Amino acid sequence: MRITIIAVGKVKEKFYREAFAEYEKRLGKYCRMEVIEVEDEKTPDRAGEALEDQIKEKEALRILKYIKEDAHVVALEIQGKKMDSIAFAAKMEKLATYGTSHIQFIIGGSLGLHPKVSQRADEKISFSDMTFPHQLMRILLAEQIYRGYRIIWGEPYHK
Repeated sequence: MRITIIAVGKVKEKFYREAFAEYEKRLGKYCRMEVIEVEDEKTPDRAGEALEDQIKEKEALRILKYIKEDAHVVALEIQGKKMDSIAFAAKMEKLATYGTSHIQFIIGGSLGLHPKVSQRADEKISFSDMTFPHQLMRILLAEQIYRGYRIIWGEPYHK
């Protein structure tokens, strides 16, 4: 299985990069994973709704360039479907069973995703009703993918 994370912005903090690198290393046993970072737009304080929409649209165009036709696209959105780790693992396993060899996960910038990206996604998932920094979401996603593979392979994992 090939997993691609398409994320807006770069991870600047060393501790986030190190945490993600650890999960990336662990996942090497189960899948091929790559990260594509697209440039984020600067958002001025107190930006109006129209400007925020323009910013999200610029980021969306960058994201959409990397979406592959044969990939199953999953947008991470607060309004998406919530599932526990076992259901997430079952979803990954079902996709692989039915011939999906590439999953692309999309993480938006600080303003979220533009509707153009949401509409292109095959599904939307949410990790919580809470808002997380998009840099931290990479780590949370990588951890859940890793946990999912551990569940699929019947290996121990922390509940």
